[in-house]
Amino acid sequence: MQILEVKGVNKRFGGLQALNDVNLSVSEGAIHAIIGPNGAGKSTLLNCFIGRLNPDSGSVTFNGNSLLGMKPHEINQVGVSRVFQTPEIFVDLTVLENVMIPALAHRDGAFKLNPFRRMRQETDMRDKAIDVLEDIGLEDKLDMTASSMSRGDKRRLEMAMGLVQDPKLLLLDEPTAGMSRADTNNTIDVLKHIGDSRGITMVIIEHDMHVVFSLADKISVLAQGTVIVEDVPGNIKGNPKVQEAYLGTAN
Repeated sequence: MQILEVKGVNKRFGGLQALNDVNLSVSEGAIHAIIGPNGAGKSTLLNCFIGRLNPDSGSVTFNGNSLLGMKPHEINQVGVSRVFQTPEIFVDLTVLENVMIPALAHRDGAFKLNPFRRMRQETDMRDKAIDVLEDIGLEDKLDMTASSMSRGDKRRLEMAMGLVQDPKLLLLDEPTAGMSRADTNNTIDVLKHIGDSRGITMVIIEHDMHVVFSLADKISVLAQGTVIVEDVPGNIKGNPKVQEAYLGTAN
């Protein structure tokens, strides 16, 4: 079953054709990577998935329902969460508080009472947040202030903030950017674990090919705003179109 389908998507910014007749499909339960050179249109496409941008034409459907015209919070409510390249966390709050806030917001749509008072009252949400942090490997840092965490742990914290909202689809923008190799390998293991344990479909934008080929079930390659190849990892490395897009010449 295809959980996310993109058909004929175009997006222009002035004289720049950022997306040109983009077509791709993501299978339910899969980890699907989107790769391509800088400026290929990856982030523009991701922003069309989450309501930050609307394409000029084409369709984006999730579970058969159009995402176009929806606000970001509405897209979140239907089961799509995004992890940003730069972690968007509450640096003055603890790890546990950071995860409880989106859990409560997702359940209720918005805060109707002081969120800190509600966090003390909501033992079920506390338990849910702790469960997610255990999956992510941050269960020993519940009371740590987020500002004191390493970059790798901050990225994993933001993943937990997305996962606690029970998404069917998790979008990750450069999840290992700026990490050490040890943190990168740890993140690969974490993503494999949550994919297996929670059955969440993931779409990953990533430049690190070690990450891509370690995780992806399928890869879409963008170049100059269009998908030039969509295939399983074993068929991507030696594809002449991919080599030309990255190296400027086909072997």
